[in-house]
Amino acid sequence: MDDHDLDERLARDLDGTFEALVRAHQDRLFSIALRLTGDAHDAEETVQDTFVRAYRALGGYEPGRIRDLHLRPWLARIVINLRRNRARRRGDRPLALAPLVAVGAEPAADPAAGPEAATGRRAETERWAGLLLGLPARYRVPVVLRHVDDLSYAEMAEALGRAEGTLKAQVHRGLALLRAAYDAAERKELSA
Repeated sequence: MDDHDLDERLARDLDGTFEALVRAHQDRLFSIALRLTGDAHDAEETVQDTFVRAYRALGGYEPGRIRDLHLRPWLARIVINLRRNRARRRGDRPLALAPLVAVGAEPAADPAAGPEAATGRRAETERWAGLLLGLPARYRVPVVLRHVDDLSYAEMAEALGRAEGTLKAQVHRGLALLRAAYDAAERKELSA
């Protein structure tokens, strides 16, 4: 079921359809939250809180407003706002990389490849996860939404309340920072 059908069903029967909304979006919202925080427990809490807030909001909306919602960016905005608010309250803390790899961020294994290949893939995944978490939030959030969640720039603009041009520049800058950090890590490894 696509989001348009889901919007329509939510407008007619919120209580009967809300579980379908959760099933349709829980994995991608967890992925966004995990890549923003690096902590699986925090990501789970964020997603649960997102759905609680979404349910409460939808309960107060008129059916026409629900039908006009763009669920993907709307839900992403809730996740991002929750993460931002929690970070302000608790302050930033060191991020763990293990959960990023443990929940499926690792590429699918080639059955013909040996254990060395699997170890190499895991190390590379951990490296990219660390580099992504090292980006400043103003670049990390747009990069995650664009390249992890695959939102369009229009959807990102809706989710973040920023102009598309600004987001394109932030994604471009974020990717440039990732490349530079990757290259610096490579040079460091070669010189060691």
